[in-house]
Amino acid sequence: MRSKFLVLAGLLIVASMILGACQPAPVAPTPETIIQTVIVEGEVVEVVVTATPSAEEMAEPEKDALLRVNLGSYPDTIDPQKSSFVNEIAHLKLMYEGLTRQDNDLVTVPAAAESWEYNEDATVLTFKIREGLTYSDGSLLNAKRFEYSLMRNIDPATAGEYAAITDDILGAGAWRYTDTSELSEEEVAALRDGVAVHAKDAAGNACVDYEQTDCLFLEIGLERSAPYFHTVASLWVTFPAKEELIAEGGDIWWNSSKFQIGNGPFVLQNLEPYVRAYFVPNQNYWRNVAAYDLEYRYITDTAVAFEAYKNNEFDIVPIGAEDLATIQNDATLNAEANIYPGSCTFAVMFHQLKAPFTDQKVREAFAYALDREAWVTDVLNNLGSPTLTWIPKGYPGYDADESRWGFDPEKAVQSLADGGYTVEGGQLIGPDGVAIEITDTFSDTPRNRTRNEWLVSKWKEVLGIDIKLNPVESTTYTALTKDVNTAPQMFILGWCADYPDPQNWLSVYWKTGAFGERIGYSNLELDDLLQQADSTIDPEPRMQLYADAQRMLTDSAPVAFMWNNVNAYLVKPWVKGVVQTPQDSGWVGDNDPTTITVDTSMMP
Repeated sequence: MRSKFLVLAGLLIVASMILGACQPAPVAPTPETIIQTVIVEGEVVEVVVTATPSAEEMAEPEKDALLRVNLGSYPDTIDPQKSSFVNEIAHLKLMYEGLTRQDNDLVTVPAAAESWEYNEDATVLTFKIREGLTYSDGSLLNAKRFEYSLMRNIDPATAGEYAAITDDILGAGAWRYTDTSELSEEEVAALRDGVAVHAKDAAGNACVDYEQTDCLFLEIGLERSAPYFHTVASLWVTFPAKEELIAEGGDIWWNSSKFQIGNGPFVLQNLEPYVRAYFVPNQNYWRNVAAYDLEYRYITDTAVAFEAYKNNEFDIVPIGAEDLATIQNDATLNAEANIYPGSCTFAVMFHQLKAPFTDQKVREAFAYALDREAWVTDVLNNLGSPTLTWIPKGYPGYDADESRWGFDPEKAVQSLADGGYTVEGGQLIGPDGVAIEITDTFSDTPRNRTRNEWLVSKWKEVLGIDIKLNPVESTTYTALTKDVNTAPQMFILGWCADYPDPQNWLSVYWKTGAFGERIGYSNLELDDLLQQADSTIDPEPRMQLYADAQRMLTDSAPVAFMWNNVNAYLVKPWVKGVVQTPQDSGWVGDNDPTTITVDTSMMP
C-alpha cells in the first residue's frame, strides 16, 4: 500500500512540474496550512498539507549579544570620587565618562568636553562642554555637574582615594589639608569658595543650576603651571555622578543601580553584590552605542574561572600563570590567548611606620633577598618581567640604568647585620634584643597561598627568618591596604598607569599625602623636586627632573620593586573588534568597549 502511494505521488509531482513550466513563476511558499486534493489508489481524497516554512522560521532563535567577563574581586566601592583599584575603575568606565578620554593610542582626546584651552603659562584651563549632552536617562549634563564632581573630590569630607590628584587646582590643597573641625561654617565656606573651579555660561557668568542649558564652560585655575591637567580630567574623579542621587542613596549609594545614572557607554541595569553586575548599552551616549550587553562576575579563584571559560560560561577571563602550560598545549585555547605588554609595576610594600620596616637596613635586606627572576620564571611562568624600577619599560621616564637592590643573598645578610639585627631560631632580633614578628598579608585564594608560601620560603632560605602568612578575603584585603592605619606590615600591591606620563607614576603616587601615605611614606625633599617637575613646561628639563626624582625615590628602598605585568587574557573567537592597550588593567579592550561586537552566529 505505502509503495503504491509513493509511486503515484511521484508521478503527480512530475506532472505538476511539466504543467508548471507553462505557468507563471510560482510565488514563494508561505507557512500556511492548505487543503490539497490527491489520488490515492484510484480514489480522490483531501489531505492537510503544511506549506514549506519560511527561512526565518526554520532558523534557530537568535542568541543575545552578551559579553561575559570575569573581573575577580568584587569592588570595595564604585564611587567615582572614592575609587582607586582597577576592579572599581572597570565599573566606573562603563557607566561614566570624563571631560576628556584616552583613545586607543593613549592620546588624550575630547570626551564630554568637545575642546579645552590653557592660558599662556598653563595656570588656567577652560573646557567647553558638548551642547545637548545628556545622561543615560536623558536628563541634561552641563558644566555645573562637572564642577560638583571636582569639588566633591577635593572636599575633605569625601576622603577620596584619588583626592590628591586634583591638588594642582588653586585652593584645593588649602581646603583639603585644613582641619575644619575647629572652624566656623563661614570659615569652611571661605575655604570652599577659594577653590578655583567654576561652571560658567558663554558670557562668563556663574551657572545657576543643573538645568541651565547654556552652562557649557568649566574654568579651572591652577596653583602653578600644570600642562598635563587636561589628561587628569579623563580620570574617574571627574565623572559626573548626580549630587541628588548620592544624597538620596546615602553612604552606599554606589551599591545600587538605581543611583548609578551616568553618561558613559553602558547603563548598570542590575547589581548583585559579590555575584554579578549586568550592563546594557546607553542609547543616549554621544559617541558610539554599544552592540551588546555586558556582564561582570566575581570569581577570585583563577582555577575555577578557567574551568568556567572552558565550559563556555565566560567570554573573557584573565590567564592564571598556573594555566599557561595547559593553554599553550591546547591548539584551541592557545589561539584564544591574548598576551601583550601591560602597564603595571608590582612591589613588596613595606609599612614605614611598622617595625622592622621603619629601618631602611631591613628594607634593603628584604629587597636584596628577593629573587625576582625566579619569581617570574617559577611562579608567573614568564607572564611578567622582573624590575628594579617603579616606572615600567615602555613608559616615559623608565630608567634602564637602575640596578640597586637587586637579588644578592650576601648583601641581604650583611644589611641585617649592618642594622644591628640577628636571626635566632627563625626569629628576627632587633638591635634592642627584642624579637620582631614579620607577617606577609595577602588576598586569599588557593593559588595565592601557593605563591606566598613560595615567597616566604625563599626569604627563609636567604635570611633565615620565619615569616607568618596572613590570608584575608579579597575585598577585605583591598580595604585594609587603603588606610595607613590598617595597611599590613608587609604585602604585595601594584600600580597601573592612568596615563603615560612620569607625573602619574611619581607625583600622583609618592608625594606626601598621596598613595605612598598608605605605607607611611613621606619625603619632603622628593616633594619639592616633584613639584618643580610638575610645573615645568619645557619637556626636556621636565623629564630630567622626573628622572632625578625616581632615583631619589629608590635611594631609600621604600618598597622592593618586583615585576612588571603582561596583560594576559583568554578571549572567545566570537568576541570581535577588541583593541589592546597596555592600560587594559580591568579586561582586554576595556579602554574602549564600544569597538567590540559579539558574533552570536559563532556561539555554541
